[in-house]
Amino acid sequence: MAAQPNFVFIITDQQRADWLGCYGHPVLRTPHIDAIAAGGTRFDNFHVASPVCMPNRASLMTGRYPSVHGLRYNGCHLSLSANTFVDVLAADGYHTAAIGKSHLQPFTGLPPERGEEPERHIEDAWKVDAGNYAQEESGRYTSDGRYEFEVPYYGFQHVDMVTKHGDQCGGHYLQWFKERSSDWQALHDRANQLPHDYTCPQAFRTPVPEELYPTAYVRDCAVDYITSRAGTDQPFFAFVSFPDPHHPFNPPGRYWDMYAPDDFEVTLPYSAHQNPIPPMQWMQRNFENGVGQHSPQTATIIDDAQVREAMALTAGMISCVDDAVGAITSSLRDTGQFDNTVICYNSDHGDYLGDFNMLLKGSMPFRGITRVPFIWSDPDDRAGRASDALGCTIDIGQTILDRAGLAPYFGVQGRSLLANVKGDNEEREDLLIEYNDGMSRLGFDKPPRVRAVVSKRWRLTIYADQDWGELYDLEQDPHETHNLWDSAEHAATRAELSERLNHHLINQMDESPRAERRA
Repeated sequence: MAAQPNFVFIITDQQRADWLGCYGHPVLRTPHIDAIAAGGTRFDNFHVASPVCMPNRASLMTGRYPSVHGLRYNGCHLSLSANTFVDVLAADGYHTAAIGKSHLQPFTGLPPERGEEPERHIEDAWKVDAGNYAQEESGRYTSDGRYEFEVPYYGFQHVDMVTKHGDQCGGHYLQWFKERSSDWQALHDRANQLPHDYTCPQAFRTPVPEELYPTAYVRDCAVDYITSRAGTDQPFFAFVSFPDPHHPFNPPGRYWDMYAPDDFEVTLPYSAHQNPIPPMQWMQRNFENGVGQHSPQTATIIDDAQVREAMALTAGMISCVDDAVGAITSSLRDTGQFDNTVICYNSDHGDYLGDFNMLLKGSMPFRGITRVPFIWSDPDDRAGRASDALGCTIDIGQTILDRAGLAPYFGVQGRSLLANVKGDNEEREDLLIEYNDGMSRLGFDKPPRVRAVVSKRWRLTIYADQDWGELYDLEQDPHETHNLWDSAEHAATRAELSERLNHHLINQMDESPRAERRA
């Protein structure tokens, strides 16, 4: 393989693997992303390190699990002292750019939901370092003119920041939006949404036109950046991060009614699960009693009609992203850089999106939220192939560095997937998935701590301090409808997988830094 290619790494927010045409979706049309897969390797068994935004994005950047890199749940930050694979690329001469959503630091500026707590003279077990952890917060982008980031930002030398979700994103996008729209306040006024009859949670028909929607901003910034790199000898790494299809469900313009709810089926209703676990039962009781969501970010159960609505709107948001991806790949061709650029496509986590009538994400690591797309298209081998090798978010940075011919720093937990990209069968036996919540919800009496071990055949999940858990046979039950945790027939399998999980947990020690001296 040729050394030192460019990289365009495209990532979406909250997109499950089976919601792409190239992954077999029967309705959704994604020709541009499918074209990347047709000229690359599609990983069919790729999982997140954690099925929530911030912990998994930090795992992508560091190649380490949340319990090691320290960003364990949403609302925290990745320490500025943490090295990333982008730092390694930059140190070897790559130009590096973050375009779109980063979410390695909180972006709301709002206090966490903790309830009443005692006054403490010292808040946490660790002293707070002096780094600037407010660069993504909304207050940075209120003044006229562009807010200039302190760079490098986790290894990125250029930053076009998008924060939040939906049509009212913040960051540099908001400053760009205000400059181009004299009536931006009216476009952001929820009272001015366009007429519709959708009832699913957070369905909002935005008046923001397609050309001013956040997806368009990320697209245009990516195209401008790629164009600016043409004719230079310096290789580049572009992290192109779309905030969609994360809720709210608000595809702009023609994408709103590109798909109809009747185009979709509810193939996995709540009744399909033979023995729902307690959080599922809790959500179902809330649904039956009309209680609704704990918060807009909390998983909930909705009726079949609302599921189909959420599916149709999600499809519209993904098609909008797909068209933007087409423009980005075209810019590589137009500038003569396509033949020396690795193109990747990934998502930070999935969405239940109707599985057992659930919506969004939560503590239950069903495949809908843990299995995500990962596509690698390499200029040295554009042959289309599929790999069933188990892959994880922590592997991405290691694979990119391997392709660039660079060694990672000490303490990386991921493995390079480059052999699988080439079609080899080399793979791991199983992988770990972590989930930590920052609050009590879904019926838990304290913030849940969840660990799962996933192999090609099995998924075992243990919930800390609970007398129940999950065991699914993914070969016989690929939709995870029959929990075998209490099955006497599967007691040996449960014990074997519990031992495997113990080995994973033992290895969740930060081995960096190495010893400075002999003891």
